[in-house]
Amino acid sequence: MSHWYRSYAPAWFQRWWNPRRPLSPYTTTRPIAENAQSSAILSVERVDLCLDDNHSEHHTSHFYAAAAKEALIVRRGEPFRLRIHFNRDYSPSKDAISFIFTVADDPKPSPGHGTLVGIVPHDGIDNLGGPLEWGAGIEVHDGGSVSILIKPSITCPVTSWKLDIDTKLLGDGSKSHSVALPIYVLFNPWCPDDQVYLEDRDQRKEYVMHDTTLIWRGSYNRLRPSVWKIGQFERHVLDCSLQLLGTVGRIPPAYRGDPVRVARALSALVNSVDDDGVLLGNWTEDFSGGTAPTKWTGSVEILQQFYKTQRPVKYAQCWNFSGVLTTIARSLGIPSRIITCYSSAHDTQASLTVDIFIDQNNKKLDAETTDSIWNYHVWNEVWMQRPDLGVGQFGPYDGWQAVDATPHESSDNMYRVGPASVVAVKNGEIVRPFDCGFVYSEVNADKVYWRYNGPSQPIKLLRKDTLAIGHLISTKAVLKWEREDITQSYKYEERTEEERNTMVKALKQARHAFSRYYLNDNFNEVEFDMELKDDIKVGENFTVVLKVTNKSKERAHQITGHVNCDAVLYTGVSAEEVKSIGFELELKPESSDYVRMEVTFDEYYHKLSSQAAFQISSSALVANTDYEYYAQDDFRVRKPDIKFQFQGSIVSQQEVDVIVRLTNPLPIPLHKGLFSIEGPGIEKPLKFKIAEIPVGGTAASTFKYVPPYAGRGTLLAKFNSKELDDVDGYMHYEIEPRPGDILHSSGTSRMSNIIRRRTDVIP
Repeated sequence: MSHWYRSYAPAWFQRWWNPRRPLSPYTTTRPIAENAQSSAILSVERVDLCLDDNHSEHHTSHFYAAAAKEALIVRRGEPFRLRIHFNRDYSPSKDAISFIFTVADDPKPSPGHGTLVGIVPHDGIDNLGGPLEWGAGIEVHDGGSVSILIKPSITCPVTSWKLDIDTKLLGDGSKSHSVALPIYVLFNPWCPDDQVYLEDRDQRKEYVMHDTTLIWRGSYNRLRPSVWKIGQFERHVLDCSLQLLGTVGRIPPAYRGDPVRVARALSALVNSVDDDGVLLGNWTEDFSGGTAPTKWTGSVEILQQFYKTQRPVKYAQCWNFSGVLTTIARSLGIPSRIITCYSSAHDTQASLTVDIFIDQNNKKLDAETTDSIWNYHVWNEVWMQRPDLGVGQFGPYDGWQAVDATPHESSDNMYRVGPASVVAVKNGEIVRPFDCGFVYSEVNADKVYWRYNGPSQPIKLLRKDTLAIGHLISTKAVLKWEREDITQSYKYEERTEEERNTMVKALKQARHAFSRYYLNDNFNEVEFDMELKDDIKVGENFTVVLKVTNKSKERAHQITGHVNCDAVLYTGVSAEEVKSIGFELELKPESSDYVRMEVTFDEYYHKLSSQAAFQISSSALVANTDYEYYAQDDFRVRKPDIKFQFQGSIVSQQEVDVIVRLTNPLPIPLHKGLFSIEGPGIEKPLKFKIAEIPVGGTAASTFKYVPPYAGRGTLLAKFNSKELDDVDGYMHYEIEPRPGDILHSSGTSRMSNIIRRRTDVIP
């Protein structure tokens, strides 16, 4: 990119820099000298990118490429330092220096698009320009060495840049030096001028720096946290993330600094439906030709495989999509967290209701029921300002934005969701871009059961449930290994006037109303209450209890019905019937009776889906009335936990033995078991085979582990066998620094004189 000014630079710069310009009114123009005199031109011999100090200041030292000194990784809006060593003493009176930054993968970089930037450094570092402009200043020069601070614009593209350094001897010509290492410029949540600025220090640690998290799965009555290795700093992850923006995401280089556009692209490129993105979804029980979604322990192996093959990785479900999106977002510098919504609606008709049709045998009609309710659904939130949305009735739309990479429905002809302002979702502003209506339905739709008696018969409303959708919306708590409930950020409290008013407001915007509802007879003399014990371990029997109460003081009632247990996928799709019983009750006035259905391990084991989920339903008719009862609930059995134990002190870069254990919870032996272990410093998952675990037995494996750095760490494990899979566990721990590291870190930083907003350090 030598002599870039000839084509791209502003006219004033060309007049100043042009080697043919007169030195004074009394001199004549002289061409660029290509003879012995050119040796007098200042020549770059070596460029010190000050990697350690820059990475520490920019919170990027954990990146593999930073530790391996393969690249300079900085964040926009804040200065970084270069030390340039020349072939002779630098003279400000006759030597000029300029820096030319170009986006590495832009075939036609230009200043107008912000993908080619030329900077002439000021003398001194007091003024590096405003937030929207690049700036540079000479900090100090000592003979043939010059120290310079360079500040990228707060809106510059987040990508890989090339740097050329041009030098000129005024009047005698110029030379150019290309810096070999790439320079990655990332979003900067530490800088108040950046659109992704996150003020809270602890939240920055959690949502940008932490490389392991928890994802909540299971069902609303049996929450199950699973550990996920985000691994945003691991080898090839940053390269893959940046590459994805331009290839699969198809974001032109000029727009890669816009977090709204980047977030929308991420929700599309993580799934493979439109663009051969990172992950191929699979919601069956057949995962031949790939890895079952329940067997992934983190994003690193997935992204490394995609980076190598450039083909979609098999297979994924919602939490895998969410985990990978979090990894990419955090690697780019966008604060991100993983969200789980229990009893989450998939509203295919944009009606803000989930319509479930039941046949005469009290079975769900899959053909007519296009809407669905997932036991849980996992998506993401990313933190940013939304200047594109302005200010609404409830204030600005800044803050958390929902994005969902699971391919549900198309949005603008691509399978993606968001970014949808969570503020807009809570207040029912479903027409706000992007996809606020879909997210609103996920958390707050009404669940409606219809009796379907055939195509020529009218449908009948069995039940309208305004409380069924959107329970226990969860994320990992900040700097704690526990759940934080964020339901109130998505919806007003159920049964409140605000919640119902918001629903009516949303329905009006969607041009739907409640007029299509049919009403049941106003009959309330018989009350039904279905009870489930919610702490059942896999391998144990469980019992479903239906309590029926006649509240009438005068009338006896005869009730007939069924209780059913079906094994289902977590998406709510039925897999196979486990058990069904019928019942008849004669209830005297003001009396109760119970229907009990015991489900044994032998009855459910061979029909159980990989995530141990069931759907329990009950239906009943009250004789001599038109009243029909129908209820449905989710249930799952609990799987065991994997335990870790360290055999010694945990010290940075010192080997320690670790034991991982699992006790067999089933009344049958486990065969062909496999432990998969991940954690900081483990480049590829460790695999340990277990031939057999007898009934009541415990499997154990020991491995040697070297923590890579001092600070927080988390080991995670996944266990799969022929008889039991999707078992996981984790252990959170503190890694102590070596004595030498403590002494080294107490010294005075060489970067301490940089003028910047230094708000915290890498944890």
